Amino acid sequence: MKIRKTTEADFTRVMEIYAHARSFMAAHGNPNQWGPTCWPPEALIHEDIKNGKSHVCVNDADQVIAVFFYDYGDDIEPTYREMASGSWRDENPLYGVVHRIATDGSEKGIGAFCLNWAFDQCGHLKIDTHGDNVVMQGLLKKLGFEQRGIIYVVEDNDPRLAYEK
Repeated sequence: MKIRKTTEADFTRVMEIYAHARSFMAAHGNPNQWGPTCWPPEALIHEDIKNGKSHVCVNDADQVIAVFFYDYGDDIEPTYREMASGSWRDENPLYGVVHRIATDGSEKGIGAFCLNWAFDQCGHLKIDTHGDNVVMQGLLKKLGFEQRGIIYVVEDNDPRLAYEK
């Protein structure tokens, strides 16, 4: 497997992966994180691609099997500036962030591969997930992320569990 930046030519496949992820989450007790709003919207994915923040994971046959948003910089995630409860372990304003990670479910370990790649790029990674997303919570704990508190995103009023590594 390898990671590369997403291109517009990948767009249809990326949206198929997000549709699969919404179905998977709903079937595993997490229907509210992306389902009600059909998240993420197409316009946001086009913006992520244009800005070079969208990445895909491709398998050995060069097929796109996962997608995620990755960014790195100084205080890059506004929703991480304030926690409803808890605190970040490392208050260093320079960190990486992963959002909108999804796989097609075709291979084991894709999510871990993507998150490990992102961590290897920056050495300080923050991520959040819905409280009902026990699959992602388990993966984050397995990879050594620490749950640090609760944040809220602008898209809805559901709290998100904030993690850091």
